[in-house]
This record gives sequence, structure tokens and C-alpha cells, in this order.
Amino acid sequence: MKKLKLILILIVGLSFEIQAQELDVNLQIRPRFEYRNGYKTLLPEGQKGTSQISQRSRLGINFKQDDLIVKLTFQNTRTWGDVPPATVADKNGVAVFEAWAQYNFTEKWSARMGRQVLSYDNQRILGEMDWAQQGQSHDALTVTYQTEKQKLDFGGAYNSTAENVFQTPYTVANYKAMQYAWYHNQFSTDLGLSFLLLNTGYEYANADAKLLVDYKQTFGPYLTYKTSKIDSNFWVYGQTGKSTDLQVSAWNAAANFNYNITESFKAGLGYEFLSGKASNDGSTVIKSFNPIFGTNHGFNGYMDYFYVGNHLNNVGLQDAFIKLNYNINKWQFALIPHVFLSAADVVNVPLNEKMDSYLGTEIDATFGYNFRKDITLTGGYSQMFGSKTMEFIKNGDANHTNNWAWLMISVNPRIFSWKK
Repeated sequence: MKKLKLILILIVGLSFEIQAQELDVNLQIRPRFEYRNGYKTLLPEGQKGTSQISQRSRLGINFKQDDLIVKLTFQNTRTWGDVPPATVADKNGVAVFEAWAQYNFTEKWSARMGRQVLSYDNQRILGEMDWAQQGQSHDALTVTYQTEKQKLDFGGAYNSTAENVFQTPYTVANYKAMQYAWYHNQFSTDLGLSFLLLNTGYEYANADAKLLVDYKQTFGPYLTYKTSKIDSNFWVYGQTGKSTDLQVSAWNAAANFNYNITESFKAGLGYEFLSGKASNDGSTVIKSFNPIFGTNHGFNGYMDYFYVGNHLNNVGLQDAFIKLNYNINKWQFALIPHVFLSAADVVNVPLNEKMDSYLGTEIDATFGYNFRKDITLTGGYSQMFGSKTMEFIKNGDANHTNNWAWLMISVNPRIFSWKK
């Protein structure tokens, strides 16, 4: 009898071990006020700026049981006042931002399927786009191999408009199919190297109304070097392949160097080049680099004049900037001036006149305050000093005061946590 009791105790103990579970539920409420007076483009003559409050509301559920991990995130994004107070239904509704399941086959191998965030390195090519209230996620399958210093992710996606029964054009402004591989090696605590290969296919109809998919490849290394004083990175990405039956030949390179002068004060400088196509270039080759799924708000100025749903298939960009960061207690301050130039010639074609490559200067100032563990206040002010060349590219009035200001409160409480 004693032996039987001992066996039962062992079985119960093993069951408890096998069925160990964790559940976390978190909430995010993130309203943001913005004053837009020349945001994304120069304000046209005779027009006035505007202001509004947008909000993201998210509910995240995280569950873990042994080697199984599941995440489900609901969200609603809206502009204050877009639905009258008496209206019960929200026109935006509740969307699924994340819905994935991951299984860890071994300590090194795992697979994740479902709607998920694909975010790598500094998010220049693949990122979450967290600044945008709706964010960015993909319906994809990802397989991961990971050791102490190395990690390899490879995955893909295939999109359709519905559960169709015959060939139907994919009319959504998104890729039809995508495959990628990302490898990272942390050679030491200071030095890390990644390599990304992304293959994106977009569907289109040719002259005979036949549906085709052309694939564009984006590839390149990302290098980081970090010490207690230095924080630097460097990357080069190339783009090739085809897009809607046009050849692609473009590239992007950048270098950033930051130095901790004191524990509170950091200074840095950087430069980025994104290839473009001259205004008078009559070839059909696409020479303008496209960051594709990058978190582009974090690059090339916070006023989003470039690569945030704009400036594609254009003259490209050169961005030289300085970063100054100061942190004290619960406060964070940053000042980032940018100088923008075109990467390719800007030519006034009717006059056959080559214009100055200087596009303008943007000054970004931001602050943050950690009110408490789960409440953060952030804000900023930016101003664009555009040139005549910027006017030619963007239209609008460079002599107008083009500025932008914002204030955001992020409340992120964990509302439930359970562990068995």
C-alpha cells in the first residue's frame, strides 16, 4: 500500500510538472493628441493646420502550458468623435492584432503560426510600426532555431481575399506571398551581425488580364557594436527582382554612432542613403529603394515626410542627423536635427533645369516622463524648414510655418496574472 501511495504521489507530481500553466492579461489605453500644420507634406498655400486625438485600446492575453505558448491581442483604433455619443456600435469595431500559437519542439527548435508581429534588428525593413495606432502584424508561419549566440528565423505567408472556389484577384493593397530568412550571430557581448533575406510577391493583371505574381528581393547585413560607452550600427540592403513586370535595382545604406558622454547624456550622429530615380530618367527600371515593412516613423524625421505611405518611386533620400539624449530621474529628453537631400537629380523637366539637391532641415524635440510603472507621458515638437526643391517634390508652401506637435499618454497595466 505504501508503494502504491508513493507511485500515485509521483504521478500527480509529474502531472503537475507537465501541466504547468501561466496566464497573463494586460491592457493598453493610448490616446494621442496631434497638431498637424505641415505634417507629412508642406502645407498648401491658403490652407490651415488641424488637430485631433486618436486612441489605441488593446487587450492582450498570454497563455503558456509546457511547450505551448499562445497569444491573443484584440485592439480598437479610433479618432475621438468619429462616432456620435449616442451611437452604440463603433464603426472601426474590434480587430485581432495578434493571434498565434507557438510550440517548442526542443530547446532549440520552435514554430509559430497565426497573426504575429515580425520585427528584426532596428526594424528598418521588418518592424511592428508601433507608433501607428493600428500597428503592423502578418498572417504567417515562422520556424525558429536558437542557440546561446545564434538565431535563425525563416517563414512565409500566403494571402487571399476570402475562401474562394476559383481564381480571384487579390485586391487588397498587400503582398500576395512572402518568404523570409533572418540569421543573427552574437559573436561577443560587443559585436553582433545579422543577415536578412526577404522575398515579397505582389499580384497584378498583365495586358491580357492574366493574373501574375512578381517577386522582389530585399537582402543585406546589419552590424552592431556596443560597449558601455559606444552604441553603433551599420547596414546595407539591396533590392532586386521585379515589380509589376518592371525590373528593380535599388539599395540602402546607413551608419550610426552614439557615445555616452556621461551616465545621463548621450550624443550621436548618423547618415542614411536611400537610392532614388532622377526626375528626367526615362528608363522603366525601379531605382528607388522601398523599406517595405519598416517602422519608418523612427527614421528620417518624425514629421513623416519620407517613406510613411509616401515618397515611394521618387528621387530617394540622403539624411544626415545628430542625436542628443539626456535622461534624469524619470525624465527623458531628445533633440534630433536632420538635413535632407535628394539621392538622385531633381530636374524640372519642362524647363530642363537641375534643381538644388537640398530638400530641407527638420528639428525634432521630444520628452518622456515615467509617471509610474504602468503610466508614461511622452510628447514632442517638430518643425520643417523646407526648400524650393521640397516644394517641387511635395508641392505646398515652404515659406509657411510647417510644424507638428503631439502629446501621448500610455497606460499599460497588467490586470490579471496566474501561475500554476
